[in-house]
Amino acid sequence: MTALFDVVLPVFLVIGFGYVVAWRGLFSEAAVDGVMRFAQNFAVPVLLFQSVARLDLSADFDIPMLFAFYAGAFASFGLGVFGARWLGRPPEDAVAIGFICLFSNSLLLGVPITERAYGPDALAGNWAIISIHSPMLYTFGITVMEFTRARGQNLSVGRVALRALTGVLQTPLVIGILCGLAMNFALQAGLVLPGGFWDGVGMMSRAALPTALFALGGILYRYKPEGDSRAIAICCFAGLILHPMVTFGLGKLFSLDIAAMRSAVLTASMAPGVNAYLFASIYGVAKRVAASTVLVATALSILTISVWLAILP
Repeated sequence: MTALFDVVLPVFLVIGFGYVVAWRGLFSEAAVDGVMRFAQNFAVPVLLFQSVARLDLSADFDIPMLFAFYAGAFASFGLGVFGARWLGRPPEDAVAIGFICLFSNSLLLGVPITERAYGPDALAGNWAIISIHSPMLYTFGITVMEFTRARGQNLSVGRVALRALTGVLQTPLVIGILCGLAMNFALQAGLVLPGGFWDGVGMMSRAALPTALFALGGILYRYKPEGDSRAIAICCFAGLILHPMVTFGLGKLFSLDIAAMRSAVLTASMAPGVNAYLFASIYGVAKRVAASTVLVATALSILTISVWLAILP
């Protein structure tokens, strides 16, 4: 119960605040969209840039931890695709539903909850996961979708792959991560930047999570869970139960240290984020499943995250 009130509840109170002001009409949809665009296109990429630029690539990239986390993610994707096809959904819908199961909200929920639970020094594993999260999963999801849509169109493999790569490189989160990696290598090579530069980056970074969480609440208000209950249930099970269970099991198998286990399992236990809905929107498929899953799973994750906080050392 202490974990619920001290760690999980403050994060969801910010989300709930955004939800309530949108519900009461105190903040228009256009205003909510503007805050989310600021967060996702500018503040969050700057936060990722700062975090990846300062990441100790040799020490923090724990390969067993990354394998445990991403094995769980891809197992969830497989369940989502299989479940969608079993329900009779078309192939494009199945890929989008698989992506919903694949893409946990590692940044907007994973970082603040891990930080509140274990302190800022516990985030090294989170940043290592996040540094390849969007590039890897967007590349995978877009590539699978493009090849699925290209069936019967006589398009070359190279053309489909180029289309997928172009889509990934235009994503602000990926741009922030790649710029952070470039800065990391430059700093390792001896580049020195004035303190004022990092102060400005820090000011922008501190705005990222509060604005994104507030806007997430405002966006969730729009999505009423309706229909597609079986598909939504599959997505919630995959994201909230299967992913962290696989990660926890592999973490035990690999004897991950406490910090790595906490980062991997907590991040895996996060609900699908708005990016799952954005992916479905790009292709115009399974949008209702994506929106409803984000809403329902985010609410359910209050309980499941609290359970994992009680289980983890």
